This record gives sequence, C-alpha cells and structure tokens, in this order.
Amino acid sequence: MKIIIRGFDANSISIQFEGGFSTSMLNAVRAVPGRTYNPQRKIWMIPCEQKSLDLLLENIYQIGDFNIEEKREEWYFPQKNPAENKNETEPLKHPSDSQKFQELQKLKEILIAKHYSPRTIENYLYWTKSFLRSQKNQSLNEEEQINSFLTGLAVKQNLSAPTQNQALAALLFFFRFVRNQDPENFKNIIHAKNKRRIPCVLSKEEVRTVISRLEGSKRLATEILYGTGMRLNELLTLRILDMDFDRKEITIRCGKGGKDRRVMLPESLVSKLKEHIADVKLLHEKDLSEGWGKVLLPPGISKRSPESAKEFRWQWLFPQKNRWKNEKTGEEGRHHIDESILQKAVKKAVLEAGITKNASCHTFRHSFATHLLENGYDIRTVQELLGHSDVRTTMIYTHVLSKGAREVISPLDGIMGD
Repeated sequence: MKIIIRGFDANSISIQFEGGFSTSMLNAVRAVPGRTYNPQRKIWMIPCEQKSLDLLLENIYQIGDFNIEEKREEWYFPQKNPAENKNETEPLKHPSDSQKFQELQKLKEILIAKHYSPRTIENYLYWTKSFLRSQKNQSLNEEEQINSFLTGLAVKQNLSAPTQNQALAALLFFFRFVRNQDPENFKNIIHAKNKRRIPCVLSKEEVRTVISRLEGSKRLATEILYGTGMRLNELLTLRILDMDFDRKEITIRCGKGGKDRRVMLPESLVSKLKEHIADVKLLHEKDLSEGWGKVLLPPGISKRSPESAKEFRWQWLFPQKNRWKNEKTGEEGRHHIDESILQKAVKKAVLEAGITKNASCHTFRHSFATHLLENGYDIRTVQELLGHSDVRTTMIYTHVLSKGAREVISPLDGIMGD
C-alpha cells in the first residue's frame, strides 16, 4: 500500500491511496477536521494548514509498520512486508529527534492508561509535538519556553483563548507525567482569559423552516439533533442498539469526556425512525448476501466477540450510501456517514431559508437547550440532557430567562412611535 500526499490547490492538500487501504488508515484521514472526499478523483482532501498536515502525519505514524521516504513534491509511505518485522513491539522510527519522539510515545501511553478520550489524546499529542518542535532557544527555562510558545499562538497564529488554554493544559500534563515536573512550580505561566460568547440560537420558526428544506436521512438526522440536543459526532456514532422505543430513550455512548448518557426519543420521530431502521436492515441484509456486512466495533467488543461485527444491532444508524473497498484485500464495509455531508446540507438549508445567523449543526444543540429553558424546564434537567459536567457550562443559556434587550423598549420608540 502507498499513500501519496501532495498539494491540491491553494486551500487543500490531497491524500490518495494506491494499492488499497486499511480501515485504520481510512480512520487516520477521517480524524482530521475539515476533511472531505472527492468521489470523482477518488481522493481525500484536508485543509492546507500546518496543523492539519501534522495531525494527518501523526495519525499515520501511530498505525506503524511504515518506511518513510520523503520526496520534493510528494510523500510516499510504502508499507513494510510483515515478514520483515523481527520485533513487532519495536517503536516506529520517526524522522524527528528520537528522544522527543519517545516522550510523545510515553505521553500517548499515559493518556490511554488514564482513559482520556480519543479527541483529547489527539489534541494533547498535537500541542506537545508543536511545543517540542518550537524549542530552539535552549537557554530559556521550561516556564519561559512554555510562555514563549503560548505567546506565539496568540500573537503569530491569532488563536482563540480556549485553544490557547487547551495547549497549556496539554503542556502541563506533559511536564507532570512525562518529565516528572510539578506544574505548581510554574508560577508565571500565561493563562488566556476566556471571553464569554452568547451562543447562536434559532427561533422555533427558524428551526422549522430549516428542517423543512431537508429531505430523507439528512432531515431525520437534523430532527434528532434538535430533538435531543446531542452533538454531531454523537449522532453519527449512534448504532441500532442505542434506540429504545419502549422507554422512548436514546443511549449516547462515549460522548464528550468518554461519558454515556440517555436522552429522550421524540415521540414525533418514532415512526420515522422505525421506517429508517427498516431501510438500514434491508441494506445490511444486502451486504450480508454479498459476503460483507461487518462493521467496526468498540475495542472491547471486537476482542471479546468479533463475530458481533455482522449483527444488525451493531450497525450504524446512519450508514454510508456506498461501501468502502480495500482494493488490495478486496474487503468491503460501511462506516457511518461523514460529518461533512450533514454540515453541507444544513448550511445549504440555512442559506435557502434566508437566515442570516451563523447557524450550523451545533446551533440545533444551542436551540434545544434554550427552548427547553423557555418552556420552563429547570437548568439541572437541561444540564443532564446536554451531558455537561458542571452546571456553570449550562448557565450560558440562562440569558433567555431574563427580559434581556429584546424586552426593553428603546427611548427612541417612545418619541418616534407616534
């Protein structure tokens, strides 16, 4: 197998597989935010940004068993012959400094041992790797190096305060658990002040208008987003077994922070969901009849019960339209739909509705919480449904409980109204 990475245009980098690909390799590309697939050229594209490229390469490195040969215009990653691997546990040779790479490997192992979520592991590795690469002035102490790195994020890259603080959290974790230094000794670390932002919220009529412009599974998916308040990736990773029609509940597994929770199953969606699941079952039966039908299982289940991969209950609620195919092995299967498909559909519907708000898929989550509070539900109930660990996170929606600017009559209206 060979992966070719090259510049596509001013805004995109293309990734092409030659000789087939594995599921782990496909997931390495899928893990890059903003990636899209071009079915005509059969290539993946990621944003032409250093962060996206670094994340892609890091994901590929973690798969292992690759020789890396760098070209002037392309990067090739020819896969080794497994028979040549004398020691499968030997760490991957990395083109950068070996000591720093060993520290990154140790960091990843500690994060996994502490059961941090895959997204957190991905972000912590990225920021730590960026920090290690930025260490040019060795005369500075650790605290000065951290502050210099964080200042560069704010001044040179113009990153937001939450992003800067996420990078700081990653570095403090790195120094504490990898380099065994107490973060309490860093007295003058720069902490960015987070700005309070009011979330974008659609009115009930605007929600109805946007949803009415969607069709098929995209409409159903958007209705679930608004009807339950779940996040986009929580929706996409739903499986058939997560639907409980008797209790009118949906189970969200491994949400943000690796937490499970239950949300209501809207009564108005019961019949639509049953019809949709019936269609998914027909699609799954077709895959089985053609010799396929396996789905990616959670790590624990795949080890204990690998045969469950063909069971209908483990299939994605929103599977891909077309099966992916490994041209080398001939293996075929289905992943859940890509997030970009629903994001583009919602964006198009918002524009067609003439709505000027900066609305996205996540806006339906904000609207869900706001409308529940407007309907009189207490904030603790909303907190539980959203999966927030701290009620202060949920309190951002309490702006709807006060009169606010919309209920105050402007003095201009008092003198000009007549």
